[in-house]
Amino acid sequence: MKNKVLNDLYDYYNLKIYQYEDGFKFSIDSILLAEYVKISNKTKNILDLCTGNSVIPLILSTKTNASIDAIEIQEDVYKLAQESILYNAKDKQINVYNADIKEINNYLKNKKYDIITCNPPYFKVDNNSYINNNEKLAISRHEVKITLEEIFMIASNYLNTKGEFYLVHRLTRLDEIIIYANKYNLNVKNICLIKTKRDLKPSIVLVRCIKNSSMGIKISDIINIENLKTYQNMFKED
Repeated sequence: MKNKVLNDLYDYYNLKIYQYEDGFKFSIDSILLAEYVKISNKTKNILDLCTGNSVIPLILSTKTNASIDAIEIQEDVYKLAQESILYNAKDKQINVYNADIKEINNYLKNKKYDIITCNPPYFKVDNNSYINNNEKLAISRHEVKITLEEIFMIASNYLNTKGEFYLVHRLTRLDEIIIYANKYNLNVKNICLIKTKRDLKPSIVLVRCIKNSSMGIKISDIINIENLKTYQNMFKED
């Protein structure tokens, strides 16, 4: 049996998160994505795909009163999300579903959203892939259950016109991200490159897309997150 622990959610969000000591843990990428999201007073509905233990919905709930839905395929990770949401008294705002996002309509019945976020599995599955023997970690890290293209297709189907899709991913897959974004009418509007060490090249990319928008991309200055004391409000308005 895995040892479940209750940790402070990194930074100054005044939130706690349930995790397994020897299993699934959230990454800093989820915090970066949550901070990258721009929420307005017009935002009413948010959907987080591949939510894990719901770090992104929890952080977003500190920034908006909008209703937040979240989807997680792995039952034990979903249960962590549920417990964290209840512990932080966010259950009236955040609804988390234990479901395959490819079967999303069985749960959300063609609901439309103003914002969709996703921190997906980063790695393709092919003949050269090294896939973790731990099935649960493999699902979290590799495209075993969902591909990047399928995520774009689903996001497009469930966004309102002019709705926004936010994605964090490996920079090496930016070309695919732009191709799929264009294919599913989610034009890339903003790109931010992140590096984790001053002497390293950027490795993380944050992308903001708008459904049925005009063409045109703004690329922000590269951000180095090494030794940052806080991630809150780290993204300046363009």
